Amino acid sequence: MTVVTRFAPSPTGFLHIGGARTALFNWLYARHHGGKFLLRVEDTDRKRSTDEAIDAILDGLKWFGTDWDGEAVFQTSRVDDHVKAAERLLAEGNAYKCYCSPEELTEMRETARAEGRPMRYDGRWRDKSEADAPDGVPPVIRLKAPLDGTTVIEDEVQGRVEVANDQLDDMILLRADGTPTYMLAVVVDDHDMGITHIIRGDDHLTNAFRQFQLYQALGWQPPVFAHMSLIHGADGAKLSKRHGALGIEAYRDDGFLPEALRNYLLRLGWSHGDDEIISDEQAIEWFGLDGVGKSPARFDVAKLTNLNAIYIREADDSRLVDLISPDAPDDTKARLTKGMSGLKERAKTIVELTENSQLYLKSRPLGMSEKAAKILDAEGLERLAIARDKLIATDDWSQDILHDATKAAAETADLKLGKLAQPLRAALTGSNVSPGVFEVMEVLGREESLGRIEDVLK
Repeated sequence: MTVVTRFAPSPTGFLHIGGARTALFNWLYARHHGGKFLLRVEDTDRKRSTDEAIDAILDGLKWFGTDWDGEAVFQTSRVDDHVKAAERLLAEGNAYKCYCSPEELTEMRETARAEGRPMRYDGRWRDKSEADAPDGVPPVIRLKAPLDGTTVIEDEVQGRVEVANDQLDDMILLRADGTPTYMLAVVVDDHDMGITHIIRGDDHLTNAFRQFQLYQALGWQPPVFAHMSLIHGADGAKLSKRHGALGIEAYRDDGFLPEALRNYLLRLGWSHGDDEIISDEQAIEWFGLDGVGKSPARFDVAKLTNLNAIYIREADDSRLVDLISPDAPDDTKARLTKGMSGLKERAKTIVELTENSQLYLKSRPLGMSEKAAKILDAEGLERLAIARDKLIATDDWSQDILHDATKAAAETADLKLGKLAQPLRAALTGSNVSPGVFEVMEVLGREESLGRIEDVLK
């Protein structure tokens, strides 16, 4: 059997972090088994679905790295197949037409509320003849669900789960306007797309019982279900925007690398021993549903940020340059690439890396931060001049030579090295914080370094 999984987002908003994890787990499971990972856009709610949301979801998945096989399937293109399935159930006696009025449904709802129980349709049209149908009332089509016994699902994460059938009512398959409901469309699409495994959040577990009944009524083999726990905030509460539950594009814009986000989300609800840093290759090799836990995972932006810093340090320098300055000329990119090893050690996000890299991109004369200006007081300028005089006589512009030359100048002036390094850093960067000052000088080059120093001394 070829494993086929799917991710089926509804384009009514952004691709949130829980959805990204669902896509990741389905992608990994399919890749682990050499199967297929499919994408279905469930856009049947035309009032809430937007082209902007569809584009955001597709772009987010591409950036995230969960590439799908084949073309994305749009649920609205398959309405005819949904309707045919409902009509077959009706013809085979596994569904029926219901002519309940809005007033009757309101009465059922109020009765249920008064009795303190969930609203369930009472099946009053289940065995009625269509001859009793009121004139001018378009019917809905409902599934004739089993009344007795239980519906049992052997879930790959939750284990054996069951519900008494008298707790489930006869759900609507086709609305009065002839459009299919979510429950019908999902089952028909999953069957027709050959989905073998459905991996999703456990908030869909109730839906699974109803969908399982629909599979049985249609005479189709149900897929394997795996309902994983939802993601909570670091405080254990339901994940919300205050915990960092943003659209995936926000993490991209905030400077997170996709491989860091994949690694982090992989570890939310799935484990492989004590491994924390897990490459895509390892994840594909190791991933299995037996490693998915039942307890809610906790999303912690601080931990994600720390993991992102590790991935930035391990990232290729030229790739990072393209991320922070994609349109820079070649000579600027060469300078940034040369200085990247020092820059990326001090950055936790691409945004921070971009900000830190500005010291190599500034135009002369440099603006000075308040702290840098304080360092370059009268005494600081005198010390800068001492360093400048020694550096002018230096032709070899490598870190070690620059260090030794500056140290020699400091010793001649009976000063510690730091007393010259501080004003040098301020003059060269406009700040009191930067990578090592001699590294900065080597990256800037002799002409630019001395030019920045002379600008300050003038």
